[in-house]
Amino acid sequence: MRLTEITHEFVEFVPAELEEGKLYISLEYAGAVHLCACGCRTKVVTPLSPAEWQLIFDGDSVSLYPSIGNWQFPCQSHYWIRRNVIDWARRWSQREIERGQQRDEADLAHYYEGRLASSQKPESALPAARESVTARIKRHLRVKT
Repeated sequence: MRLTEITHEFVEFVPAELEEGKLYISLEYAGAVHLCACGCRTKVVTPLSPAEWQLIFDGDSVSLYPSIGNWQFPCQSHYWIRRNVIDWARRWSQREIERGQQRDEADLAHYYEGRLASSQKPESALPAARESVTARIKRHLRVKT
């Protein structure tokens, strides 16, 4: 049975048994998990990151962006979660699915390349390494002899 709404629960760890119609959100592990809204009971995992899904919590309801396209599941369900409402999207063609997956992979690669580049600063941008105590003592002893 297709769901039309979903509740949410903030958790540290996702329970072993998932309740149908409930979105479990772990901020500690930056992810949300629920059973597919089509009723097939397949576990859907949505990692939360700038390159994957964004979660909006307005104090009362939650939304996930972008849509959830379960292309690897037999059901191939496609829906949005907007303010705890399941908004069903039209079924995508195989070509649309492939293009969407390629775009998602490119977005993810671009995101992580950017993170890697920002963490690798040129040596000139790094603070000068402090001289170790041992090196200072050795330098001092050489100067004195």
